[in-house]
Amino acid sequence: MHQNEEHIMKQAIAAAAVSASMLISTPALAAHKVEVQITNLGNGIYFTPLLVAAHDRHTHLFEAGTEASANLQAMAEGGDTSGLILDVDDAGGAYVDNPAEGLLGPGETAHASLRVSAYRRSHLSIVAMMLPTNDGFVGLDALQIPRWRGTYTYFLNGYDAGTEANDEIINGGGTPDVPGIPADPGGNGGMGASGAAGSDINPSVHIHRGVLGDTDPDSGVSDLDSRVHRWLNPVARVVIKVK
Repeated sequence: MHQNEEHIMKQAIAAAAVSASMLISTPALAAHKVEVQITNLGNGIYFTPLLVAAHDRHTHLFEAGTEASANLQAMAEGGDTSGLILDVDDAGGAYVDNPAEGLLGPGETAHASLRVSAYRRSHLSIVAMMLPTNDGFVGLDALQIPRWRGTYTYFLNGYDAGTEANDEIINGGGTPDVPGIPADPGGNGGMGASGAAGSDINPSVHIHRGVLGDTDPDSGVSDLDSRVHRWLNPVARVVIKVK
């Protein structure tokens, strides 16, 4: 090989190496797709239909340490996401409603796909009521979506909306200002409880302290079974794949 040909070959190899490096480290395009997987990590807790939303950095479906909005209260007490969906629409965001096509049970995973952008849809929020609780919900608050292609894992806490006393009484209630728990989807709840707890000391959105429960299916202070329903944070795993 002549010296000039050898020099050209080396230049070609170097250019290929630079191109490969750029391919590995290049951030995703301004508008791109993300895949979101949400896994319920609990034992006896179910998630009502999830809301997965991409929106701008100024939008929050909830914020820890602040008073719950009426739309958040409706979701946290009864699983109603319609008001929060309107909030996302008003902010020009995109969303996937009910990706599990129903409740997300213990150990189950839901999948959602969203088109996002670096500006109007740059942050990700996820919410769903936790059953059986009075006003507990799993939440991700406005996470900035990674711009680099790759797979990212996060763990989510359970929050208390601070809008209803955690009486742990299953009575079919599930709307704002109606005390009680709508249902126990797992069928492990009891009846005849006298009430486990009074109003929250912290009336703002805060980390949920879990459930008290008891082991009496016919009376006691709680309709929840402490052997089944008790839980600690985190309550969910989220995997985001940026493509």
